[in-house]
Parts: sequence; C-alpha cells; structure tokens
Amino acid sequence: AAPLPLPLLLALLAPALAGAVPGCDYPPHLWCSSPEIAVACQAESRCANLSRPAAAPVELSLFYESLCPACRSFLVQELFTTWLLLPPGILNITLVPYGNAQVGAGPRRCRGRSPRCHRLHSALMVPQERNDSGKWQFECQHGPEECLGNMIETCLMHEAKDFNSYFPVIFCLESGSSVTKNLEAVCPLPIPCLQVYAPQLDGSRIAACVQGDTGAALMHRNAQLTEALDPPHQYVPWVVIDGKHTDELQAQAQASLLGLICRLYQ
Repeated sequence: AAPLPLPLLLALLAPALAGAVPGCDYPPHLWCSSPEIAVACQAESRCANLSRPAAAPVELSLFYESLCPACRSFLVQELFTTWLLLPPGILNITLVPYGNAQVGAGPRRCRGRSPRCHRLHSALMVPQERNDSGKWQFECQHGPEECLGNMIETCLMHEAKDFNSYFPVIFCLESGSSVTKNLEAVCPLPIPCLQVYAPQLDGSRIAACVQGDTGAALMHRNAQLTEALDPPHQYVPWVVIDGKHTDELQAQAQASLLGLICRLYQ
C-alpha cells in the first residue's frame, strides 16, 4: 500500500495526539505556529525555530565635545567598536556634540582636566544661553576649532539623516589627527572622510549648513538637550543609557561598553 501523505496522516492522528496533552486543542502541525500554542501543547522543545518577540534595543546617548581627548577615545575605541560588533536592533545611539560649550560673547574658556573634560564654573562663564543680535554665539572649551568641529558633525547628522551613513564619517573625523581638517566645511578640495565612508553625501550642503542659520539652530538644540540633562552633566563624555546616568553606568560604559550593553539587552 502507498504511504499516506503527511498532511493526511497528521489529520488522522491529531485527535489522539491532542487528547494526550491536556489543554491542547490544536493538531500537531500547528503546534509551532505561535508561542501560545507551543506552550499550550507543551511543544516548546520541538519548536526550536519558533520566533520570539525581540527585546527592546538599549538606548544610549553620548554628550561630547569634538576635540575633548576623553570623548574622542570613548567614541572611537568603545562606542564605534561596540556598534560594529553588535547585530542590528540591539543598540540605538544618539550623538549630541556640544559638551561644555557656552553661549554668549566674551573671552571665556575653561580648560579640560584629564582623564575627562570637566565643566568648570566661574564668574567669567555664562551659565544660561543668550542670543546676541539675533544670532547664537558659542564659546567652546577647546577653542573655536572645537566649535567648528561640533558644528560640522551636527550638520553632517542633519544632512545624512541615516545613522549608518554618518556614524562612520564621525568615527573617521574623531580618529584622525585633526577633526576639522579631515572634513573642512569651507574647503573646496575633496573631503577625505566623506569620500571614504559616505561618498553619496553632498559636502556643499554640509558646508552651507555650517556657514548658515541652520547650523546655529542645530547647535542651539544641542545646547538645550545638554542643559536639560538630569542630573546635570559635570564632564564629558557623559553617557546616558535608557534615560539614566549614574556614576556606575558611566564607569561600566567606559571600561567595557560591549559587556554593559550585552548585560542590559534582554
């Protein structure tokens, strides 16, 4: 006699098999069709390929300065490496290049202290934002070049939109000997980091953003995001994970970010 087709055989055996498992009212060929049915029919071990709901990604925000040595080290050695090693959907990253900058006018500059760039408070610094003659004026901890670096990276993110496009470019900028010379917004020559990592991006649009009102508005937004931190940031790099910042999380992130993200992702 010819063997019965598998669907017909399963249909004939289903009543007996289902009756042997209390609470299972489904034929065997449906046991792995959903997690609920697999549990009801006590078939989890047979459903190795049954898809499970993915865990929510870990949300990480990095508040930094483009020329702060500790910021550059963390972004290049920890953050970028972790992003490369993790599969998609595990880690979402937000970059906020502003750090210890101040808004206003006047000869103010605070110096970074190793190993982090600390935010110093003095009578010469303006703690609140100020708009002079309709334009935002920024003073950066490491001087005008850092303000330019912050602006370039902010405009790059604005123009690129896609994190996968702009993060390698920022890695290139921060890992080089000079952030601004690797992507000089006002230079008409080819832009090395864009050429290598994101040739599809238009360097002239980034330059227009840096030189125009858009860049200043974007930096103002970064200032607002930084000033809204709770607790207020005291240094950079300042790491916020899933909306929280603690000394313990900061220390773990700087020691081994990959290990921390793997522990938090559930």
